[in-house]
Amino acid sequence: MRTAAAALTALSSLGVAALAGCSGGGPEGGVSQNAPAASRSASPSPSPAPDWNPRPRSIAAVGDSITRGFDACSVLADCPEVSWATGTDEAVRSLAVRLLGPSEAADRSWNLAVSGSRMVQLPEQMARAAKERPELVTVMTGANDACRDSVRLMTPVADFRASFEASMRQLRAGAPKAQVYVSSVPDLKRLWSTGRVNELGKKIWDLGICRSMLADADDLGPAAVARRDAVRDRVVAYNEVLRDVCAKDRHCRYDGGAVFDFRFTGAQLSPWDWFHPSRDGQARLAEIAYRTITADGPPS
Repeated sequence: MRTAAAALTALSSLGVAALAGCSGGGPEGGVSQNAPAASRSASPSPSPAPDWNPRPRSIAAVGDSITRGFDACSVLADCPEVSWATGTDEAVRSLAVRLLGPSEAADRSWNLAVSGSRMVQLPEQMARAAKERPELVTVMTGANDACRDSVRLMTPVADFRASFEASMRQLRAGAPKAQVYVSSVPDLKRLWSTGRVNELGKKIWDLGICRSMLADADDLGPAAVARRDAVRDRVVAYNEVLRDVCAKDRHCRYDGGAVFDFRFTGAQLSPWDWFHPSRDGQARLAEIAYRTITADGPPS
């Protein structure tokens, strides 16, 4: 508890601004019954098997704080060595380690994600990824588009789509044959449901993290329920965009909603903010990605 109190004191001194740009972590709680059945589990992109190499030999990762390993090792800090995509931590066994082996993972992978980034920043990251000429690009972004100070400030679905389409064009301009793995956006409402049992976590949330979902965490009144459902519905809509845009590219494979559907436990959430993935959570994201990428066909 002394450690927890010290962490909370450190967070308070850094202020709300430091947390406002953090993305929701992952790669999970109950499914909203308000969402249409077709939206609860987005269907996968139909990548033809002959166009997909399950053993790419180089990886570039783009996205937000989840891919940077934010809050997985220490408070309010990136920890890319535990990244699900490109990390070198033995306990995580990142996608790069699983595909390339430990000796080549560091030399043949690039983590270009930026904590706090939203979909509008993805075209720039994709342009940087294309310069590395990777055989595979991993994409995990969108949580920050829903994690805003209010529901009103969430990224409109049309803008989200336009930015993702621009991102794919940027990649194809420099790396026309690079394969793309697209992760679904995590279920932020499920993360709220899991994390709200931790009193320290809720105090950290009160400093300003993902207020559209996490504000007044114990409020179960109609307005608060409607607000959280609106955020979840927007995440479902973002995942439909990711699925649809990916489906138009023969070298793109969507995870079929696997990260959205994943049920994080408390042990798989950061001990600092109870929202981002812990080391164990990062390992679960690596497993999902590896399973999707090496499968004979896209998820069904």
